[in-house]
Amino acid sequence: MRAPLPRGELSRRGRIFLWILCFFEANRGVELRLVQREFKRVVFEALIVAALGLAFALVANAISPRGLSLTRNYFPKSGRAPVNPPLAPTNKGNHTFSPANGQVSASAGATATVAVRDPVAERLRAEGLQPIDRKETDQLFRDPLYEQGLIVFVDARNDEHYEQGHIPGAYQFDRYYPEKHLPGVLPACLNAMKVVVYCTGGNCEDSEFAALALKDAGVAPEHLFVYLGGITDWATNGLQVEIGTYKSGNVRGEKR
Repeated sequence: MRAPLPRGELSRRGRIFLWILCFFEANRGVELRLVQREFKRVVFEALIVAALGLAFALVANAISPRGLSLTRNYFPKSGRAPVNPPLAPTNKGNHTFSPANGQVSASAGATATVAVRDPVAERLRAEGLQPIDRKETDQLFRDPLYEQGLIVFVDARNDEHYEQGHIPGAYQFDRYYPEKHLPGVLPACLNAMKVVVYCTGGNCEDSEFAALALKDAGVAPEHLFVYLGGITDWATNGLQVEIGTYKSGNVRGEKR
């Protein structure tokens, strides 16, 4: 059996043990502080990168001609029923259906008039707009007032579709970029007696929303007409189409 250590020796060893414990505890505290400092540095750098990225994106959006307007609602909830493709005039018996006015009128020799409602035309009228068909649109296109700028055509589609083919002399007004198009198209519309707005036709509602935007900008609603058939109806019937930019002169189709 080993003899007990002297009292002074035990105290000396105890102090050494305590010093070792203190040393490790001190090192652990230093490592923890280093980890915390590194974490803060990484978070700070990430915030700087995110802020710089956001600033760059905002500047690029502001100077881009196709930048988004940050104050505009690009997905308005209209609460409207889907737009049905416009129908061409059809004859049934002694009655003729016109998609422009949504009615069946009696032909020569007939005595009755039966009212048939077109929901698209009715909605446009409720908004103060006038729906028109291809025949009326073509008449306005051939009217001498068009050459005088008193009749204006407005294409409500985007750049790509506009340059693929539009009604000759039509202004472009992409409603998603009003700040780009309004300075050019609005003065012409305010000066005109009649403004014909169209888009692709069928289920496309861009012409309706573009016409409402022009109305909100100050164009009198009685001067605003919406061509229901759109460029599809126009082009498939062999009427003139201008390729490229506004008044490019590259016109195809039937001669005016």
